[in-house]
Amino acid sequence: MSLNPFGNSRLLRGARRTLTGLHPALESLLAAVIGLLIGALLMYIWGFDPWKAYWALLQGAYGGSYEWASTLSRATPLILTALTFSVCVRAGMFNIGAEGQMLVGAMAAICVTYFAMPSGIHLLIGLVFAAAAGAAWSIVPALLKITRGVSEVISTIMFNWIGRWLALYLAIYVIVDPQRAEKTLTVPVTARFPILVRGTDFSYAFFLSLFVALVLYFILWHTTMGYEVRAAGLNPTAARYGGIRNKRTMIVSFLLGGAAAGLAGAAIVMGMPPSYAAFGGGAFPNLTNIGFDGMAVAMVGRNHPIGIIAAAVLFGGLNAGGRVMQFYGSNPVPLEMVRIVMGAIVLAMSVPELIRLFPAIRKQGQSLMRLLRKKGASSEEGST
Repeated sequence: MSLNPFGNSRLLRGARRTLTGLHPALESLLAAVIGLLIGALLMYIWGFDPWKAYWALLQGAYGGSYEWASTLSRATPLILTALTFSVCVRAGMFNIGAEGQMLVGAMAAICVTYFAMPSGIHLLIGLVFAAAAGAAWSIVPALLKITRGVSEVISTIMFNWIGRWLALYLAIYVIVDPQRAEKTLTVPVTARFPILVRGTDFSYAFFLSLFVALVLYFILWHTTMGYEVRAAGLNPTAARYGGIRNKRTMIVSFLLGGAAAGLAGAAIVMGMPPSYAAFGGGAFPNLTNIGFDGMAVAMVGRNHPIGIIAAAVLFGGLNAGGRVMQFYGSNPVPLEMVRIVMGAIVLAMSVPELIRLFPAIRKQGQSLMRLLRKKGASSEEGST
């Protein structure tokens, strides 16, 4: 009789424990309603009409083809950066480095301007460059985790800053537009995604994000490698007992996540006009915070590729419709209140997944504290 260390785990078969006992989709819907009510209460207290504001939000996000195009365009990179975070969470780790991996991928995609190729092939080469750059940028934190036990939370945050300044260096000194010093080279037409809705920035890059989400779903839930990744995340000890090599699952999850983040950078510079990276004040306005927003999207989507698609469309709608709230009616909602309302909705929808992840977060904190104590003890011994 063979031993199965996982038994009949309902989690590995796809069932999910939830805070309320409801189906995850129903629980997310309930959390969204609570978030909307909290946002309405805040607007009412400060003298704004919440129902008119929410109507403006819906109209600005989903009121027509132009509005849908704006929503889906903003959802495109969020799907990919959310997948970066979620695939590592499934492996029991926290990859906070999507921002840096996305920036490096965007710079790699812009480098295709140095090559003259036919349409299609040029686009494909740019995507390969971006995915490879994002994966390469993610592999160092993974190796530090495996070989030295360095917390991936700390290392990926540090690599965000390294990636940011590296991207700025490349943008200023290597791939800068010789005619305009405030931006990079413009990606040629042959390497861009075609626009789907005329007059908008909604392109075929959206289908790239859907394709990557579906591929990762298939890998995680329908392949042996995906089973190993999820098993290692749920119970590393049982996974080792069952013959699963946890170090390999770490490498695989970081590579998959880094490639998705790199493609997010490519989706922005190759799929959203003006097809370059503008910079100023030490940042890229059209590439900022997409990686961090992706973490919130992953939480709302329950770290599931299909849920992430729906959550990203919600986030895209909040971003697109939030602008309309500022100009709607005789008493429009100011930008600061719009952001507070959006934050309340996102936080309410993230709470169930955050609570589910609390044991893993606590474990990461304990590992970090042990590492810091060990470093402190070694430095005291060296000083004596």
